[in-house]
Amino acid sequence: MLAIQTIADGLVLGGLYALAAVGFSLIFGVMGVVNLSHGALVMVGAYLAWFFWQAAGIDPLLAIPLVMAVLFIGGYAYQRGLIQLAVDRSSLLASMLVTFGVALMLRNTLVLVFSPDLRSITPSYAGTPVVLGDVVLDPLRVAALAASLVLLGALAFVLRATRVGRIIRATAQQELAARLCGVNARHVYGLTFGVSAAFAGASGAILGIVIPFSPPDEGLWTMNAFVVVTLGGVGSPSGALLGGLLLGVISTGTSQVIGPSFPNAMMFAILVLMLMLRPTGLLGNAFVGSR
Repeated sequence: MLAIQTIADGLVLGGLYALAAVGFSLIFGVMGVVNLSHGALVMVGAYLAWFFWQAAGIDPLLAIPLVMAVLFIGGYAYQRGLIQLAVDRSSLLASMLVTFGVALMLRNTLVLVFSPDLRSITPSYAGTPVVLGDVVLDPLRVAALAASLVLLGALAFVLRATRVGRIIRATAQQELAARLCGVNARHVYGLTFGVSAAFAGASGAILGIVIPFSPPDEGLWTMNAFVVVTLGGVGSPSGALLGGLLLGVISTGTSQVIGPSFPNAMMFAILVLMLMLRPTGLLGNAFVGSR
């Protein structure tokens, strides 16, 4: 029964990992940019949700649209104002260094504004656990998993069934051909980065009700995104979901079998193994077909 409980906890945690990583996966798949500030954007979303909860009593799940709107605007401006300039004037390596610098600045800004202390959000519905046979589930974690799956499904629908999604996929696959068809590729890249930042913020808002958080956690969430993308594949919500669920089960299983100090070491081991055996991930690159 312990194994079933561990798997259930891992799947719940994996949903959060998937939502936190899908934006990182999208940016890497569309733009080829490794966004080292992704974890910092997750933390910004968590602190925004905490602020709305403290200042106005807004439930973190209800605050997700507000958080996503703020992060979308910030992400669009960030890409057009900094990352695009770095790519134009130097290289993608320069853009990676820029995102690393932005991550440091955001981390220190959060420490300055909110202090380095741990924060957490406790909504009114936190309380009696849900018991399903021999499995005990925290209602907060169940709500977090449900919200993550809804958001991932919405993103998958937008990418597959809407005009904006088709333009993003077309630009990722053949930028020159998209430009010849009248697509403003720079605007598309800005929109894509805005969507990535918005989903990072949403995952931060959900993160706040599941586990305590602090500014130094940003590095951990960037690393988690690397591992999720390596496991599942680049550019698709389904790849992020698969990678996130696998990572969640591996993390909780490692904590139970080996010890709570070893999940990060296991994640690095899996990262190296996947890079050696299947560097494109289990589902491959969603945008590689036409390149």
